[in-house]
Amino acid sequence: METLLQILSPDFLLCNSVYTSVLIGFACPLVGVFLVLRRLVFMGVALPQISSTGVAVALSIPFWLGAKPGAHGPHTEHLLAFAGSTAFSLGAILVLALLERRGRGRPEGNLGTAYVVAAALSILLLSQNRYAEVGWLDLMKGEIIVVDNADLAITATTLTVVLAVLGLFYKELLFVSFDPAMAVTLGKNVVFWDVLLYILIGLTVSMSVLSVGPLISFGFLLIPPLTAHLFARNMRQFTIMASLLGGGVAFVGFGIAYRLDWPIGPTDVVLLGLVYGLAWGGQWLFRALAGTKKPPARAISENAKHNG
Repeated sequence: METLLQILSPDFLLCNSVYTSVLIGFACPLVGVFLVLRRLVFMGVALPQISSTGVAVALSIPFWLGAKPGAHGPHTEHLLAFAGSTAFSLGAILVLALLERRGRGRPEGNLGTAYVVAAALSILLLSQNRYAEVGWLDLMKGEIIVVDNADLAITATTLTVVLAVLGLFYKELLFVSFDPAMAVTLGKNVVFWDVLLYILIGLTVSMSVLSVGPLISFGFLLIPPLTAHLFARNMRQFTIMASLLGGGVAFVGFGIAYRLDWPIGPTDVVLLGLVYGLAWGGQWLFRALAGTKKPPARAISENAKHNG
């Protein structure tokens, strides 16, 4: 209880880190729902790591140009990192989606290669730039550093725009995600809606990686939707449950990490894994005892088709 009161106090030193973690926890599952619906789980693994490579490249550019350490202010550095993260995220997701659409190679192989190369390249770039290495390597490991008011405002604004667009065009994005062939038959511009969805996913991934690192981003993109998918009976439940689970675990995980002096990122991801494991075991046991005829996943698919 004492730890909870400290975290909720306006004078808490890491209050902006708490707000940022919870924002990411609420927002990432909302776009992660579409990755799960499209069966692009591997893309959810690769994108945060590719985004972190964009951060490493952007932070290394001044170093390559011979700029002195500290020549740029922290906010300039943050904006530079955001630009690199966004460019790499959007570029990667569009290229991978194009390769998948044209059937070039195995999707799992493309994503696996992109992930491992991006991970190695990020470490190499930051290890050669000692100025950028300070703080940013900790972020890549999921150790959330102090977030100032400006960074919190940028994160909140970006995620608000993403969520607003998702809310406005939710039915269209859901329809083309669930049944693209039917959408084409009905005259929907599938390419436009796909590109819009990829842009929203890319922005969310780049901002979350910049704020909390790739480890937490990956965890919140996929594990809450996968957990909610076990129980939700329709798309509305699926989306709401995933978002609430992500935000709740982000807050609880932060409290546990602060109390036990653990790194926040790994704590959040392990807690998400425990929740998913318990949910999967509980659902399997319930279905075994009750003899459920229709699993929730099928109900969600039928509901998505009906909404389309």
